[in-house]
Amino acid sequence: MNILDELRWRGLLADCTDLEALTQRVATGPLTLYCGFDPTADSLHVGNLVPLLALRRFQLQGHHPIALAGGATGMVGDPSGKSAERNLQTPEQVEHNIASVRRQLTQFLDFDAKANPARLVNNYDWTAPVSVLEFLRDVGKHISVNSMVAKDSVRSRMEDRDAGISFTEFSYMLLQGFDFYHLRKTFHCELQIGATDQWGNITVGTELTRKKLGATVWGLVFPLLTKADGSKYGKTATGTVWLDPKRTSPYRFYQFFVNSDDADVVKLLKTLTFLSAEEIAALEAEVRANPGARGAQKALAREMTLLVHGPDRLAGALKASEALFGGSLDGLSAEDFQDVIAEAPCKPVSRTLLAGPGAPLIDALVLSGLCPSKGQARKDVEGGGIYVNNVRAADITRTISEADVLFGQYVLLRKGKRTYTVLKLES
Repeated sequence: MNILDELRWRGLLADCTDLEALTQRVATGPLTLYCGFDPTADSLHVGNLVPLLALRRFQLQGHHPIALAGGATGMVGDPSGKSAERNLQTPEQVEHNIASVRRQLTQFLDFDAKANPARLVNNYDWTAPVSVLEFLRDVGKHISVNSMVAKDSVRSRMEDRDAGISFTEFSYMLLQGFDFYHLRKTFHCELQIGATDQWGNITVGTELTRKKLGATVWGLVFPLLTKADGSKYGKTATGTVWLDPKRTSPYRFYQFFVNSDDADVVKLLKTLTFLSAEEIAALEAEVRANPGARGAQKALAREMTLLVHGPDRLAGALKASEALFGGSLDGLSAEDFQDVIAEAPCKPVSRTLLAGPGAPLIDALVLSGLCPSKGQARKDVEGGGIYVNNVRAADITRTISEADVLFGQYVLLRKGKRTYTVLKLES
């Protein structure tokens, strides 16, 4: 199975400028390809994984990937998929974001491979030295305004009289086309990949390269990562799911994939993981046979967390997930504990409450709001339904003392399987 066959099987081949010719080219040996990532934030997000992992898939099959960090294009802003003008970033913001994104790109590609090492480039390096007059004469001359206006990313904005499109964003596709031309001339790059919303930008590059170099290059795009209902994948009620653990913790990253719908999970396994066809088929059968077990979702979450965050943070995410369902809190990090309790009600209490022998558990249950009265609290304890730090409390005379305090400030109370309250000690 060559790389195009694999992309087709995984549902990643949405369109290509000339698939038959590209298929013939791939059959002759490795090619050089690139994908661009604009530094619109100081982290990539889940939506960036499809093209980034595609670069990795190409590399694993012997091809030569180039990851392009858009230091120049990031200063302008891509209108693709946007209904309104982006806010322009300062050079300092772009430089900061570039440094952050560069580190993430190196996580997924092998830059030390002997036969086909990946390459990381910044389009600011070859764009900044070009004057406006040079750019207009050497690039703008070859691309007609008619063809630019016909691109979906431009046309949709021009049809909105209120939003419109500035000349700055209108010129974005010329800059991206200039990238393809430069990479073909400098590194013999023959293929650009990206999501379907990049089709217009990519085809400008194929046209510019043909006109200026007389060279054939190709563009290949993947479907946008969406849910079964058509909504964009990679968003939650609290916002974007980022790859940077400071912005989206490994635990929340893991939970995001665990919570994938049955209707989406097989597509996500094909699109985002490196599991084989046989492994995915087995997980698909499991979804049909026993959807409640969520075996496919757990496999997806494990694969993605391991890929993005590594084995240690995967272990922490698994530990935190177990804790959420009543597992032991032993070995849980402070960061993961914060994630576990983030959505639980929090009751601030004075630390003096635990002075001396401590506070009676019965009183704490009422104070926390888990039980409406002391009588009900006694019944719940006697019935075995009350837990302190996920350990069952069977004695109605039990107290809560400093020995029960986690991470210097918290006591986790639980009633039943998943009704939590956190006592937060304050001086």
